[in-house]
This record gives sequence, structure tokens and C-alpha cells, in this order.
Amino acid sequence: MIAAVAGAFSAGSPAPAGRPASVPAARSGSSASGAALAPAQTTSRRPRHPNVVFVLTDDLSMNLLRYMPQVQALQARGLTFRNYFVSDSLCCPSRTSIFTGNFPHDTGVYDNVGRMGGIRAFYDHGNEYNTFNLALQKAGYRTAMMGKYLNGYLQGPKRSPVSNRYVPPGWSRWDVAGFAYSEFHYRLNQNGRIRRYGDAPGDYLTDVLARHGTSFINSSAAQHKPFFLEIGTFAPHQPYTPAPQDANKFPGLVAPRSPAFDVLPNNPPRWLSGHHPLTQSQINTINADFRKRVQDVQDVDRLLTRLEAALSRHHELKNTYIVFSSDNGYHMGEYRLTPGKLTAFDTDIHVPLVIAGPGIPAGSTTGALAENTDLAKTFEGMAGTFKPCDGHSLLPLFHGGIPKHWRNAVLVEHHGPATSAQDPDQQNAASGNPTSYEAMRTPGFLYVEYQDGEREFYDLRHDPYELHDLAGQLSATQVGRLHGELLRLENCHTGRACWSAEHVSGTP
Repeated sequence: MIAAVAGAFSAGSPAPAGRPASVPAARSGSSASGAALAPAQTTSRRPRHPNVVFVLTDDLSMNLLRYMPQVQALQARGLTFRNYFVSDSLCCPSRTSIFTGNFPHDTGVYDNVGRMGGIRAFYDHGNEYNTFNLALQKAGYRTAMMGKYLNGYLQGPKRSPVSNRYVPPGWSRWDVAGFAYSEFHYRLNQNGRIRRYGDAPGDYLTDVLARHGTSFINSSAAQHKPFFLEIGTFAPHQPYTPAPQDANKFPGLVAPRSPAFDVLPNNPPRWLSGHHPLTQSQINTINADFRKRVQDVQDVDRLLTRLEAALSRHHELKNTYIVFSSDNGYHMGEYRLTPGKLTAFDTDIHVPLVIAGPGIPAGSTTGALAENTDLAKTFEGMAGTFKPCDGHSLLPLFHGGIPKHWRNAVLVEHHGPATSAQDPDQQNAASGNPTSYEAMRTPGFLYVEYQDGEREFYDLRHDPYELHDLAGQLSATQVGRLHGELLRLENCHTGRACWSAEHVSGTP
């Protein structure tokens, strides 16, 4: 088994020279103080001012894609990332990494609520002046944010440092909801005016977002200006509320049964070790919840259809990058866990990323490691702008394959356990609620270090479902090498440092 452990390590490539590291821009007064912008450098051929439509779902796991024909059609005419991961399998840290291109250790957002979480931590650390939309707006883009933003928004002064009418800098249009997980009975801040929605069929949030998104495309096309549109759905987050017309679809559907379903890894960490086999009642609930999640994403699929139809009407489809992804994954029965997230297992950190648009070959794929920290730099590159961040542009991957000297490691950071009753992602022990950890995911292995000193190591080439923890078989030298490489990732700050740290050197 020691040989298997050694074989799991990926040979690293020398990190190319890059920009000097810099720290994120600090929040100051009411004026943006973002970094200076310069032309992006890329070999990808693209129109000078392409549009971007970004649909970001909530808790959408890989096993839901087979039920989304419009996403499959997007894959057929675009690029599918087979190894795309998130910096934390939790909403606010992940979304903050998307907005800024930075890891949680640079954004200061580690949770959904409290001093280190949600919109409060986002603003306390000045992240609203370090987001990609500011760069795009400076480049002449109309920018729109719709749907889900950050936890705590529109929830009053006790949970948010900004007023309910506040619109952050860098957005031309703002149609953002508060606590809208039920899809009905919510409020939208629409460019500073609060509107309440009820329980009529037309108030279903995903449909409302489709209407607003279509309206924004129409107005942008009429002004002949390039545009960026982000729509953050609350679907398929619990309580998994489908659109009324989808509520009875997929009768009899049950949750997938992967080899990890209702099975513990050997030598599980303490937070997981006490889990007994799932009861029949728990399995019945998992099946019912999975069916509702499949029903829930049907309207997300229709949203994509409506946005593409609007682009086609204005002859903008060929000049628009359409990006589809999720803020984190979701486990449902794997590792004897009831529905939830927060873990370092692939069920929770491995999520979809599909991009179609100008110059991208139809039906292409890439196995290159990518992370949500890369999206900000990618969006800026599409618009021909640039600012420092921890992430790396994905533009060099737009023709598929893996370029020489590409990274071979990504970082996952999680602070836990989540215990606040105000957190919509609070989980009990049955769902899995790990202690704080830092993790390194490569093509060949997953290595996890917990705050309490525990470690996990999975050889993904021989154990793709992460069922055989080999941490106890690592030598002191191997542990030392892994710890040192993970420490470099934990302490990188933008540009050259992070790109270098993401090139692990190989077998310790």
C-alpha cells in the first residue's frame, strides 16, 4: 500500500514566472479604489467586446446535470471542465472567491454568518471594492447582478452592515433578493427600491429572474453596449421548491447509489466515525429530496433557454460567453451522511463548469484543474481588463486539453463546525459538520489537515470514491512534504505566489 501512496503523488511542473504578489484593495469611504487596469494577455481569439452571461446555481451537484437538457446542449456546443473545484463547499466563502478571485484566507470570509461570515465579513474586509464587475464596468460594460448575493443581505442591520436599499459599486443594474430559499414570499432590491413578491405562480423567483435577465439583455442590445449579466439562482438549495408546473415530475425517482452511498471510509476522521448505517426512513427522505432537487432544476434549465432566446433575437448569441456553474456541491447518502455539504469530499467540492461562446470548439473538454478563484480573472480577460488576484485566467484552456505548466493542485479552506441557527446551511452531525480544515486536491490525491491534528489522504487513481484513507501509512517524510506544500497554498497572496504554490513538486 505504501507504493500506492507514493504513486498517487502527481509530478509537478516548474511554476512560470508571474506578477509580484499584492494584497486586496482595502475598503475606503464611498469611492472605489481598485487596482489599475491593463490589457489582458491571452492567445485566445475572441471578439473585442464579447458579452458574458453567468448563471450561478446554489448547491447544484454533478449528479443533477443528466436531468438538465439545456445544460447538456450547452456542453455540446461549448467547453466542459472535468476538474473544477470550489475554495470552500459553503455558500458565502465560495461566492466571495468568485467575486474577488481570492481565497478565503485573503477575503476574510469563512462562514455564512457572524464576524467571519456572510455580507458582514465581506464588507468588513473591503471586498466590495475588489470585485470583477468594477473592472468590467470601467471597461465600458453594462453590468447586472440578479438573484442571490450573500447571506445577510436584505436581513436588517443586525445581520448586515449595509442598508436594505444599498447597491454596491460597479453594478449598472441590481435585482437582488434577500432570504428567498422558498422561491416565494421574498423581497427584491431593484436598483435601490424594495419590492415584495408573494405566492402567485408568476412570483416564482427563478421565473422572475428569467424575466429580469431577458429585460437586461434587451436594453443592453438596444444601447449597443457590451454587457455582463450574473443570475444567482436559489435553486436547488433546500427546501428544494420546484416551479408549480414541475412539482409532480419524475415519479419514483431515487437518489443515485454510488459506491460511497451508505459506506464509511476506513479510518474516518472523528467527525464522521460515529455514523451508523442510514435508516430506511433516512433513505426515504434522501430519495424524496433528490426527486425535489431534480424537479427544482427544471426551471433553471428553462431560464437558460429563455436567456439564449433573448440573445438570439438580438443576434448576440455568437458574441456571448455563457457560463454555467454552482457555488458548491452536495452529498445525499454518501459516507452515511444525510443531505448537506461542508466536507472536502468530491461530492461537495467538485462542481460543474461549462462555458460556451466565441472561439470555443463545440463539445470540447479539459481535465485541467480549475477553481472558482479563476472566474474573476477569466471574466476580466474576456473583457480585456486585468487586476491582481489569487486566481488564474481560464482563457488558455478554451481550446480544450491541458496546457504545459498548468497547475496540478488546488486549495480548499473550511472553518467549522457551522452551529448558528441563523445559518441556512447549518448542519447537524447526521449531515456532517466537520471541524476546520485545509485541503489540497490534485489529479492524483486528496490531502486534508484538520485543526485538531487529524489527517486524511486518498489515492484517487485507485480510489476515486475516496473510501480508503491512507494517511496512517504515510511516512514522516511524506507528511512533512505534504504539510509544507499545503502551507504554501494557505499562505499565498495573489499572482505569482499562488500560481507557484499550485505546482506541487511530486512524491515527498
